[in-house]
Amino acid sequence: MTERGDVPPQVLDRLRPICLGLPETYEESAWVGTRWRIRKRTFAHVLTVDPDHQAAHARAADVDRPTCLLIFRSPPDEIAGLVASGRPFYKPEWGPTVLGMVVDDDTGWDEVAELLTESYLLLAPKRLAALVDQPGPPVG
Repeated sequence: MTERGDVPPQVLDRLRPICLGLPETYEESAWVGTRWRIRKRTFAHVLTVDPDHQAAHARAADVDRPTCLLIFRSPPDEIAGLVASGRPFYKPEWGPTVLGMVVDDDTGWDEVAELLTESYLLLAPKRLAALVDQPGPPVG
């Protein structure tokens, strides 16, 4: 039996090299799911939301069955465009720079790499951010 919030191993296998490839990042178990951090700041969090247990996440993503979600940071001016493009993106209400997306068989992993790099750059100290190639604008 799997625990609430378990993420499919193939999703973790795709996210780990992206997140852990950034300077001084680490992975840890979150309250549910897995998160990646720079210092004490979370720049990516993946979880499988069960609407019966994580109702706020399920409402934000507009899902009614267990669904894998990725939550990260994005500049507010980019969030508007991504949310306007519709699924897989959605805007949770827990911060002006927080963005979420549904992770499924149609997920574009190159886009995810760009979005998570940008999320990292928003939270990393300038010294570490300077070590990272800047991503291009996300394709929405």
